[in-house]
Amino acid sequence: MTSLRRYVARRLLLALITLCGVILVVFTVTRILPGNPAAVRLGPYAKAELLAQMEKEMGLDKPLPVQFIDYAGNLARGDMGKSWRTGQPVRNDLAQRLPATLELAISATLIAIAVGLILGIFSALYQNSWFDQIVRVLTIFGASTAIFWLALVFIYIFYYRLGWATAPLDRLSVGIEPPQRITGMFIIDSLFTGNLTALPDALHHLALPALTLAFVVNAPITKIVRAAMLNQLHADFTRTAKTIGVPMREIIWRDALRNAMIPILTTIGIVFGYLMAGNVLVEMIFAWPGIGSYAWMALLNKDFEAIQGFVLLIAIMYVGLNLVIDLLYSVADPRIRLA
Repeated sequence: MTSLRRYVARRLLLALITLCGVILVVFTVTRILPGNPAAVRLGPYAKAELLAQMEKEMGLDKPLPVQFIDYAGNLARGDMGKSWRTGQPVRNDLAQRLPATLELAISATLIAIAVGLILGIFSALYQNSWFDQIVRVLTIFGASTAIFWLALVFIYIFYYRLGWATAPLDRLSVGIEPPQRITGMFIIDSLFTGNLTALPDALHHLALPALTLAFVVNAPITKIVRAAMLNQLHADFTRTAKTIGVPMREIIWRDALRNAMIPILTTIGIVFGYLMAGNVLVEMIFAWPGIGSYAWMALLNKDFEAIQGFVLLIAIMYVGLNLVIDLLYSVADPRIRLA
């Protein structure tokens, strides 16, 4: 237990240092971006006196070190500032939109994991077979496909031509009341509250954007699962287990897959982080009201407080996710705790 506590303490310290660095970088980058947020807020024809007054209200007239101290102090109190575009605290805006992005990212990740594990394991078992060749072609296609193009193709095929999907607008159809808010994720809230009207409609709206994201991020998961399983299936312990008559099913699911979990967990963590931060285009195409579309509108309007809040939230989630994965490493392989 002592080694585990030391391992956790080191990871927590590294996570804290990383977050401090992120806060400094986010503040600096938003300040050096071209454009004056006060001028954007007032419009191009604002008088110099009004512009100076707005800069004073926003704290832009202070030296950068003073601005950073004020910003860090506000963050320590949980204050991410106020979005001038929405007129609401950034913390409230992000809390309102985060469940939509989480629901989409979790759904896409689960689909990608399920498909990736099956394709990767069987591709490794039947190496160089026709099945393996098809899987490798699919992963190359998925990794090289532009996600916005794929989203538009899926909309054209499944909504416009076949009529299987709902219109790519929002999370529920017009006239469907959202379920009582518990988590903010409509699928979970509908199940918890027994709302059988909102549940199928929410699933219908979620299916196409989730499948679009899953198709793209499934590629790295499948490739890593295949490579890791090939490495384990050719290891000495596998040959020994086969020799003494251990069933192949036990070798695959109990021994080989567990030993292959470290690179797989790393890839899943990267994929989920990408889906949280990089699905802006999918949210815009499907009119999905998540934090990605919120950040896009904030960037277009130079809403610095909202941009900083979004980046900081993603950084916190990335660091937290990496911390969880590091702890899972120690469970999958206890030797890591002693490194």
